[in-house]
Amino acid sequence: MQINIARIVCLIFVFTGITAAAEMSNNMNVYVGTYTKGTESEGIYRFSLNLETGRAGEVEAAAEIQDPSFLAVHPNQRYLYAVSETAYFKGKKTGSVSAFAVEKESGKLILLNQQSSGGAGPCQLIVDSAGKNVLLANYTTGSIEVLPILSEGCLGEPSCLIQHKDPELGVEQKTAHFHSVNLDSTESYAFVADLGLDRVFFYRFDAAKGLLTPNEPASLFIGQKAGPRHFAWHPSGRFGYIINELNSTITLVTLDAVKGVLNIKQTLSSLPAGFKENNYCAEVQVHPSGKFLYGSNRGHDSIAIFAIEAETGLLTALGYEATQGKYPRNFSIDPTGKYLLAANQNSDNIVIFKIDKNTGLLKATGQKVEVLSPVCIKFLPGR
Repeated sequence: MQINIARIVCLIFVFTGITAAAEMSNNMNVYVGTYTKGTESEGIYRFSLNLETGRAGEVEAAAEIQDPSFLAVHPNQRYLYAVSETAYFKGKKTGSVSAFAVEKESGKLILLNQQSSGGAGPCQLIVDSAGKNVLLANYTTGSIEVLPILSEGCLGEPSCLIQHKDPELGVEQKTAHFHSVNLDSTESYAFVADLGLDRVFFYRFDAAKGLLTPNEPASLFIGQKAGPRHFAWHPSGRFGYIINELNSTITLVTLDAVKGVLNIKQTLSSLPAGFKENNYCAEVQVHPSGKFLYGSNRGHDSIAIFAIEAETGLLTALGYEATQGKYPRNFSIDPTGKYLLAANQNSDNIVIFKIDKNTGLLKATGQKVEVLSPVCIKFLPGR
């Protein structure tokens, strides 16, 4: 009889009492994904953040893993998933995805198992709200994959793998570059940003089977050389925002919830007037209140701040806050909406800003956390 070691490890953690995190305290655990290639980074790091004072604790290694450039937390908060943005895994041209159990007392991450990402250069992943599936985007090879989550938090064999094709030529193109996948509030549809083809693709999603099927129409063209990268929903679920890496813009889209398609309503620059140097947008997030939107500029090295009109979702620029570092690839807002943490990839630091709940503007707290090549930030309740 063949013994599945990874499954046994998973079961051990279930029966030894790893439970969902308790009610949120004043402390959050902040997990940081990094690039390890060409650096001395070991993988994923952790530090605490006090929500009352905005002070950060000491940084410690949480898990040793290669190039964990994006992280996702399971809804039960007992598991964390990470892509390894690499070109090869077990001798094949693909990256990998790792499943971790979160050790309740120490915050350490215990590796459960790994699966192939189904393509090279996986760069983003999410977990559906039922905690049944991981959906991920492969940048280099332009594909998306769905991995079922077993009852113990481990990852199963892929249930779906789709290679992108140019919708006009009908053939696979080397320029296809998936950069993110997101689900609508009902999780009936998935929206996939393809930076290479300048489109957001629409898929129907069957969570029970872990399957994606092309919708009709199949995609939305964002703009020539726009480079759609990441996507953020408004809390209302009626509209969302796409940040475009290559032309430094943010596009407001409205959702047709019946057809599962998006329509463009507004596009505006992420940069102040007059800025002419090179810039590449990265992350976009909506404040939990739904009143403000933030986007990161790599080059201008800032967080762009916008007000959101409640009924229409239309944006108005409020200002730009320097991230006090270089190349802010990612940032994250804590669940209470009090703080924004900006990860400056090329200056090896994370800068903590306090968010004014009335104006949406940012103010540096003076807290800087040193982490090598930080590229993703996720929160979990701490002790």
